Amino acid sequence: MSASEMRHPGLNLGGADERTHEQAGGAVFGFWVFLMSDAVLFALLFATYGAMLPATVGGPTPASVYKILPAFFETLILLSSSFTFGMASVALKHKASRTQLLGWMGVTLGLGLAFLGMELHDFAIMFGNGAYPTRSGYLSSFFALVPLHGLHVFLGCIWIVVMMVQLLTFGPDARVRINILRLGLFWHFLDIVWIAIFSVVYLQGLIR
Repeated sequence: MSASEMRHPGLNLGGADERTHEQAGGAVFGFWVFLMSDAVLFALLFATYGAMLPATVGGPTPASVYKILPAFFETLILLSSSFTFGMASVALKHKASRTQLLGWMGVTLGLGLAFLGMELHDFAIMFGNGAYPTRSGYLSSFFALVPLHGLHVFLGCIWIVVMMVQLLTFGPDARVRINILRLGLFWHFLDIVWIAIFSVVYLQGLIR
């Protein structure tokens, strides 16, 4: 493997599709720049959450509203979806059948929707217990951070549907393959952000 292949910003397709591998370099690198800007946004929201954590104003506290077991299952679901998308990436790299690629992406979509359903259920319980965004600074910062990640997952699910339609319509041509590479980076980025949310928000919240 050459030094240029080692430095490639995305999945190495050189052995299976040299032309797409070359075209993907600039496109995937540009998407990395977008992800870094998104990471800065989440970092600011994490900092805001940390600063506002004591500002409960006599209202609900993290320990009283967080349910660690559902959050743990949500974490397992999202990590599993990262694995299934990784399998879709492997299928893409080795030019597996369109059916196999669509299958892995469909499983990823199902796991993403399951995650969103569980998260919305958690929010509904919090609202039922009086933990809504305008109740305190702490809750405002929580609902600025966690639902924004959920919105990203929702948009990722829409993107998966779009890519599945493109696969059915155009097949795995160079444009579709590059878009799937971008989608993979986006989906794995969301997993990393959720691990940070689970660790910083939910686990630390149990002791406050």
